[in-house]
Amino acid sequence: MLDLSITDPDRLVTVAHALSTKARVNMLELLGTRSLNVVEIAEALQLPVSTVAHNVKVLEAAGLIRTELLPASRGAMKLCTRNWDDIHIALRNGAKPVGGQQATYEIEMPVGHYSDCEVTPTCGMASGEGMLVQEDEPSSFYHPKHVRAQLIWLRDGFLEYLLPLALPPEARIQAVEVSMELCSEAPSYDHNWPSDITLWINGQEVGTWTSPGDFGDRRGRLSPEWWSDWATQYGQLKQWRVDEQQATLDGERLSPVTVDDLQLSSRPSLRLRVGVKPEAVHKGGLNLFGRQFGDHEQEILLKVHYALDPK
Repeated sequence: MLDLSITDPDRLVTVAHALSTKARVNMLELLGTRSLNVVEIAEALQLPVSTVAHNVKVLEAAGLIRTELLPASRGAMKLCTRNWDDIHIALRNGAKPVGGQQATYEIEMPVGHYSDCEVTPTCGMASGEGMLVQEDEPSSFYHPKHVRAQLIWLRDGFLEYLLPLALPPEARIQAVEVSMELCSEAPSYDHNWPSDITLWINGQEVGTWTSPGDFGDRRGRLSPEWWSDWATQYGQLKQWRVDEQQATLDGERLSPVTVDDLQLSSRPSLRLRVGVKPEAVHKGGLNLFGRQFGDHEQEILLKVHYALDPK
Protein backbone atom coordinates (compact mmCIF):
# COMPACT_ATOMS: atom_id res chain seq x y z
CA MET A 1 0.00 0.00 0.00
CA LEU A 2 1.24 3.48 -0.89
CA ASP A 3 0.86 5.89 2.05
CA LEU A 4 0.59 9.60 1.23
CA SER A 5 0.32 12.51 3.64
CA ILE A 6 -0.50 16.18 3.41
CA THR A 7 2.84 16.76 5.12
CA ASP A 8 4.51 15.83 1.78
CA PRO A 9 2.52 18.10 -0.59
CA ASP A 10 4.79 17.71 -3.62
CA ARG A 11 4.46 13.92 -3.61
CA LEU A 12 0.72 14.15 -2.94
CA VAL A 13 0.17 16.55 -5.86
CA THR A 14 2.22 14.38 -8.23
CA VAL A 15 0.20 11.26 -7.42
CA ALA A 16 -3.12 13.13 -7.47
CA HIS A 17 -2.27 14.51 -10.92
CA ALA A 18 -1.44 11.00 -12.16
CA LEU A 19 -4.88 9.83 -11.01
CA SER A 20 -6.76 12.82 -12.42
CA THR A 21 -7.76 11.31 -15.79
CA LYS A 22 -9.96 8.33 -16.57
CA ALA A 23 -7.44 7.05 -19.12
CA ARG A 24 -4.68 6.71 -16.50
CA VAL A 25 -7.05 5.15 -13.97
CA ASN A 26 -8.12 2.63 -16.63
CA MET A 27 -4.47 1.87 -17.35
CA LEU A 28 -3.80 1.16 -13.67
CA GLU A 29 -6.84 -1.10 -13.51
CA LEU A 30 -5.65 -2.98 -16.60
CA LEU A 31 -2.18 -3.47 -15.10
CA GLY A 32 -3.66 -4.94 -11.92
CA THR A 33 -3.58 -8.48 -13.30
CA ARG A 34 -0.41 -8.58 -15.41
CA SER A 35 2.33 -6.51 -17.00
CA LEU A 36 1.69 -5.16 -20.50
CA ASN A 37 3.63 -3.22 -23.10
CA VAL A 38 2.50 0.13 -24.48
CA VAL A 39 1.02 -1.35 -27.65
CA GLU A 40 -0.98 -3.95 -25.71
CA ILE A 41 -2.37 -1.23 -23.41
CA ALA A 42 -3.32 0.91 -26.42
CA GLU A 43 -5.13 -2.01 -28.05
CA ALA A 44 -6.98 -3.00 -24.86
CA LEU A 45 -8.18 0.56 -24.15
CA GLN A 46 -8.59 1.55 -27.81
CA LEU A 47 -6.32 4.56 -27.42
CA PRO A 48 -3.57 5.92 -29.70
CA VAL A 49 -0.14 4.55 -28.83
CA SER A 50 1.15 8.12 -28.50
CA THR A 51 -1.51 8.89 -25.87
CA VAL A 52 -0.67 5.77 -23.89
CA ALA A 53 3.07 6.52 -24.09
CA HIS A 54 2.49 10.00 -22.64
CA ASN A 55 0.31 8.67 -19.82
CA VAL A 56 2.87 5.97 -19.03
CA LYS A 57 5.44 8.72 -18.42
CA VAL A 58 3.05 10.49 -16.02
CA LEU A 59 2.29 7.31 -14.07
CA GLU A 60 5.96 6.37 -13.93
CA ALA A 61 6.96 9.84 -12.67
CA ALA A 62 4.41 9.46 -9.87
CA GLY A 63 5.85 6.07 -8.91
CA LEU A 64 2.57 4.27 -9.61
CA ILE A 65 4.09 2.04 -12.28
CA ARG A 66 7.57 0.95 -13.29
CA THR A 67 8.77 0.23 -16.81
CA GLU A 68 11.38 -2.01 -18.35
CA LEU A 69 12.78 -1.86 -21.89
CA LEU A 70 12.80 -5.29 -23.50
CA PRO A 71 14.12 -6.25 -26.95
CA ALA A 72 11.48 -6.54 -29.67
CA SER A 73 11.42 -7.41 -33.36
CA ARG A 74 11.77 -3.72 -34.13
CA GLY A 75 13.90 -1.94 -31.56
CA ALA A 76 12.63 -2.21 -27.98
CA MET A 77 9.28 -2.30 -26.22
CA LYS A 78 8.43 -0.75 -22.85
CA LEU A 79 6.88 -3.25 -20.43
CA CYS A 80 4.72 -1.64 -17.74
CA THR A 81 4.05 -3.06 -14.26
CA ARG A 82 1.84 -1.59 -11.53
CA ASN A 83 3.64 -0.85 -8.26
CA TRP A 84 0.75 -0.60 -5.79
CA ASP A 85 -2.64 -2.22 -5.22
CA ASP A 86 -3.84 0.39 -2.71
CA ILE A 87 -3.21 4.09 -2.07
CA HIS A 88 -3.92 5.70 1.30
CA ILE A 89 -4.04 9.50 1.66
CA ALA A 90 -3.91 11.04 5.14
CA LEU A 91 -5.27 14.61 5.08
CA ARG A 92 -3.98 15.61 8.50
CA ASN A 93 -2.11 18.80 9.24
CA GLY A 94 1.33 18.90 10.81
CA ALA A 95 0.11 19.47 14.37
CA LYS A 96 0.95 16.76 16.88
CA PRO A 97 -2.10 14.70 17.84
CA VAL A 98 -3.31 14.68 21.39
CA GLY A 99 -1.54 11.97 23.35
CA GLY A 100 2.11 12.66 22.70
CA GLN A 101 4.70 12.83 19.97
CA GLN A 102 4.25 10.30 17.14
CA ALA A 103 7.08 8.07 15.96
CA THR A 104 7.69 4.90 13.94
CA TYR A 105 10.07 2.03 14.59
CA GLU A 106 11.05 0.11 11.44
CA ILE A 107 13.13 -3.02 10.87
CA GLU A 108 13.61 -5.35 7.90
CA MET A 109 14.15 -9.06 8.59
CA PRO A 110 15.82 -11.16 5.85
CA VAL A 111 13.53 -14.03 4.84
CA GLY A 112 16.26 -16.58 5.55
CA HIS A 113 16.66 -15.54 9.20
CA TYR A 114 13.76 -17.56 10.56
CA SER A 115 14.08 -18.87 14.13
CA ASP A 116 11.75 -21.86 13.75
CA CYS A 117 10.00 -23.72 10.95
CA GLU A 118 7.87 -26.69 10.09
CA VAL A 119 7.66 -27.65 6.41
CA THR A 120 6.47 -30.41 4.13
CA PRO A 121 7.35 -30.93 0.44
CA THR A 122 7.34 -29.40 -2.01
CA CYS A 123 9.92 -27.27 -0.24
CA GLY A 124 13.26 -25.62 -0.82
CA MET A 125 15.19 -22.38 -0.81
CA ALA A 126 17.52 -20.42 -3.06
CA SER A 127 19.94 -17.51 -2.79
CA GLY A 128 20.74 -15.01 -5.50
CA GLU A 129 23.60 -17.27 -6.62
CA GLY A 130 21.95 -20.69 -6.69
CA MET A 131 20.05 -23.40 -4.81
CA LEU A 132 20.93 -23.55 -1.12
CA VAL A 133 19.63 -26.93 -0.01
CA GLN A 134 18.35 -30.20 -1.42
CA GLU A 135 14.82 -29.71 -2.73
CA ASP A 136 11.91 -31.44 -0.99
CA GLU A 137 14.03 -32.35 2.04
CA PRO A 138 12.50 -30.74 5.19
CA SER A 139 15.57 -31.51 7.35
CA SER A 140 17.65 -29.17 5.16
CA PHE A 141 15.65 -26.22 6.50
CA TYR A 142 17.67 -26.54 9.73
CA HIS A 143 21.03 -26.22 7.97
CA PRO A 144 22.90 -23.02 9.01
CA LYS A 145 23.07 -21.86 5.38
CA HIS A 146 19.33 -21.08 5.50
CA VAL A 147 20.21 -17.53 6.62
CA ARG A 148 21.35 -16.81 3.03
CA ALA A 149 17.94 -17.65 1.53
CA GLN A 150 16.28 -15.10 -0.75
CA LEU A 151 13.39 -17.32 -1.88
CA ILE A 152 11.74 -19.95 0.32
CA TRP A 153 8.92 -22.27 -0.66
CA LEU A 154 6.88 -24.91 1.16
CA ARG A 155 3.63 -26.75 0.55
CA ASP A 156 2.49 -26.93 4.17
CA GLY A 157 3.71 -25.61 7.52
CA PHE A 158 5.16 -22.29 8.70
CA LEU A 159 8.17 -20.03 9.07
CA GLU A 160 8.64 -18.10 12.33
CA TYR A 161 10.79 -15.02 12.98
CA LEU A 162 11.88 -13.13 16.10
CA LEU A 163 12.14 -9.40 15.41
CA PRO A 164 13.65 -7.05 18.03
CA LEU A 165 11.45 -4.31 19.49
CA ALA A 166 13.84 -1.53 20.47
CA LEU A 167 11.23 0.97 21.67
CA PRO A 168 11.52 3.71 24.32
CA PRO A 169 10.12 2.67 27.73
CA GLU A 170 7.42 5.36 27.49
CA ALA A 171 6.25 4.24 24.03
CA ARG A 172 2.52 3.51 23.66
CA ILE A 173 2.09 1.25 20.63
CA GLN A 174 -0.75 2.34 18.35
CA ALA A 175 -0.35 0.12 15.29
CA VAL A 176 1.82 -2.67 13.86
CA GLU A 177 2.32 -3.20 10.12
CA VAL A 178 3.94 -6.23 8.47
CA SER A 179 4.54 -6.45 4.73
CA MET A 180 6.11 -9.15 2.56
CA GLU A 181 5.95 -10.50 -1.00
CA LEU A 182 4.11 -13.83 -1.20
CA CYS A 183 2.32 -16.25 -3.49
CA SER A 184 1.16 -19.88 -3.52
CA GLU A 185 3.44 -22.86 -4.18
CA ALA A 186 2.46 -25.03 -7.16
CA PRO A 187 4.44 -27.46 -9.33
CA SER A 188 6.38 -25.15 -11.70
CA TYR A 189 3.78 -22.37 -11.47
CA ASP A 190 0.01 -22.12 -11.75
CA HIS A 191 -1.99 -18.90 -11.61
CA ASN A 192 -5.08 -20.86 -10.53
CA TRP A 193 -3.66 -22.44 -7.36
CA PRO A 194 -5.29 -20.85 -4.28
CA SER A 195 -3.65 -20.99 -0.88
CA ASP A 196 -4.80 -19.72 2.52
CA ILE A 197 -1.73 -17.96 3.98
CA THR A 198 -2.09 -16.91 7.62
CA LEU A 199 -0.14 -14.42 9.75
CA TRP A 200 0.32 -14.72 13.52
CA ILE A 201 1.93 -12.19 15.89
CA ASN A 202 2.97 -13.40 19.34
CA GLY A 203 0.75 -16.45 18.91
CA GLN A 204 -2.31 -14.35 18.04
CA GLU A 205 -3.85 -15.17 14.67
CA VAL A 206 -4.15 -11.86 12.82
CA GLY A 207 -5.84 -13.16 9.69
CA THR A 208 -5.58 -15.03 6.42
CA TRP A 209 -4.97 -13.99 2.81
CA THR A 210 -6.08 -16.37 0.07
CA SER A 211 -3.39 -16.17 -2.58
CA PRO A 212 -4.96 -16.78 -6.00
CA GLY A 213 -1.98 -18.67 -7.40
CA ASP A 214 1.72 -19.16 -8.03
CA PHE A 215 2.84 -16.56 -10.59
CA GLY A 216 5.21 -17.31 -13.45
CA ASP A 217 3.81 -15.91 -16.70
CA ARG A 218 6.77 -13.53 -16.90
CA ARG A 219 10.13 -13.22 -15.20
CA GLY A 220 10.16 -11.45 -11.87
CA ARG A 221 11.69 -8.00 -11.97
CA LEU A 222 14.45 -9.18 -9.59
CA SER A 223 14.80 -12.83 -10.63
CA PRO A 224 18.50 -13.73 -10.96
CA GLU A 225 19.76 -14.85 -14.37
CA TRP A 226 20.31 -18.46 -13.27
CA TRP A 227 16.67 -18.91 -12.16
CA SER A 228 14.55 -20.99 -14.57
CA ASP A 229 11.85 -19.33 -16.69
CA TRP A 230 9.54 -22.23 -15.76
CA ALA A 231 9.66 -21.66 -12.01
CA THR A 232 7.86 -19.25 -9.68
CA GLN A 233 8.77 -15.67 -10.64
CA TYR A 234 6.96 -13.14 -8.45
CA GLY A 235 4.34 -12.67 -5.76
CA GLN A 236 2.08 -9.95 -4.43
CA LEU A 237 3.19 -7.44 -1.80
CA LYS A 238 0.75 -7.83 1.10
CA GLN A 239 0.45 -5.64 4.18
CA TRP A 240 -1.18 -6.74 7.43
CA ARG A 241 -1.94 -3.92 9.88
CA VAL A 242 -3.18 -4.18 13.47
CA ASP A 243 -4.24 -0.97 15.21
CA GLU A 244 -6.35 0.00 18.20
CA GLN A 245 -9.63 -0.90 16.45
CA GLN A 246 -9.03 -3.86 14.13
CA ALA A 247 -6.74 -5.83 11.84
CA THR A 248 -6.68 -5.06 8.12
CA LEU A 249 -5.10 -6.53 5.01
CA ASP A 250 -4.15 -3.96 2.35
CA GLY A 251 -6.56 -1.52 3.98
CA GLU A 252 -9.55 -3.90 4.10
CA ARG A 253 -10.94 -5.13 7.43
CA LEU A 254 -9.65 -8.63 8.19
CA SER A 255 -10.43 -9.47 11.84
CA PRO A 256 -11.36 -7.86 15.21
CA VAL A 257 -7.82 -8.38 16.57
CA THR A 258 -6.39 -5.18 18.08
CA VAL A 259 -2.88 -4.11 19.00
CA ASP A 260 -3.67 -4.71 22.68
CA ASP A 261 -4.31 -8.38 21.86
CA LEU A 262 -0.71 -8.73 20.67
CA GLN A 263 0.75 -8.06 24.16
CA LEU A 264 3.74 -6.14 22.87
CA SER A 265 4.45 -3.67 25.67
CA SER A 266 6.29 -6.09 27.96
CA ARG A 267 8.36 -7.88 25.28
CA PRO A 268 11.81 -7.11 23.84
CA SER A 269 10.85 -8.90 20.62
CA LEU A 270 7.95 -9.66 18.32
CA ARG A 271 7.30 -13.27 17.28
CA LEU A 272 6.04 -13.38 13.71
CA ARG A 273 4.76 -16.53 12.04
CA VAL A 274 3.54 -16.97 8.45
CA GLY A 275 2.23 -20.25 7.13
CA VAL A 276 -0.59 -22.50 5.97
CA LYS A 277 -2.74 -24.02 8.71
CA PRO A 278 -3.31 -27.80 8.75
CA GLU A 279 -7.06 -27.17 8.56
CA ALA A 280 -6.85 -24.56 5.77
CA VAL A 281 -9.48 -24.87 3.05
CA HIS A 282 -6.91 -24.10 0.35
CA LYS A 283 -3.62 -25.81 1.19
CA GLY A 284 -1.63 -24.45 -1.73
CA GLY A 285 1.61 -23.67 0.12
CA LEU A 286 3.58 -20.45 -0.04
CA ASN A 287 6.56 -18.75 -1.66
CA LEU A 288 8.26 -16.00 0.35
CA PHE A 289 10.47 -13.56 -1.56
CA GLY A 290 13.52 -11.59 -0.41
CA ARG A 291 15.29 -8.66 -2.04
CA GLN A 292 16.86 -10.71 -4.84
CA PHE A 293 13.70 -12.43 -6.13
CA GLY A 294 10.24 -11.37 -7.25
CA ASP A 295 9.07 -7.85 -8.01
CA HIS A 296 9.62 -5.95 -4.74
CA GLU A 297 13.07 -5.16 -3.38
CA GLN A 298 12.38 -5.83 0.28
CA GLU A 299 12.50 -8.54 2.91
CA ILE A 300 9.92 -8.89 5.71
CA LEU A 301 9.26 -5.29 6.75
CA LEU A 302 7.97 -4.44 10.23
CA LYS A 303 6.74 -0.98 11.20
CA VAL A 304 5.56 -0.14 14.71
CA HIS A 305 3.76 3.20 15.12
CA TYR A 306 3.76 4.57 18.64
CA ALA A 307 3.25 7.68 20.74
CA LEU A 308 5.67 9.07 23.30
CA ASP A 309 3.30 10.05 26.06
CA PRO A 310 4.33 13.14 28.05
CA LYS A 311 5.69 12.35 31.50
